[in-house]
Amino acid sequence: MASKELLDMLNKAIAREIQVSIQYMWQHVQWKGVEGMAVKDELRNIAITEMKHAESIAERLNYLGGKPTTKPEPIFVGETLKEMIEQDKKDEEQAIELYKQIIDLCRKENDETTKKLFRDILGDEEGHHDTFTSLLEGM
Repeated sequence: MASKELLDMLNKAIAREIQVSIQYMWQHVQWKGVEGMAVKDELRNIAITEMKHAESIAERLNYLGGKPTTKPEPIFVGETLKEMIEQDKKDEEQAIELYKQIIDLCRKENDETTKKLFRDILGDEEGHHDTFTSLLEGM
């Protein structure tokens, strides 16, 4: 069975995924101008991917005997396009770090299924980080 530490980390991951799915969707809605039009759909797609991550992690946490949180981490929409993207890049960096820690803990607890789930999600998060990093290069 999963340790309390792992269950807590999965809930932290859920809270983070809920946060960014709302954050990115609201940024998508608020973006205006030429720059906004260029990335608006990409941000919407990333928001939807993040919500799917929250669902997958919640299903796994529930299976392991935990109770998924409904509370997001603090949401930061931002005022300017650059401010939004800088925050989004930072949020993805934090997710990458957390998910690597979860993968390491899964390895120690011999939980191959949760480890595989987070390895797959980690690949998505690295892609999102790359998107936000690339967007910042043009600003």
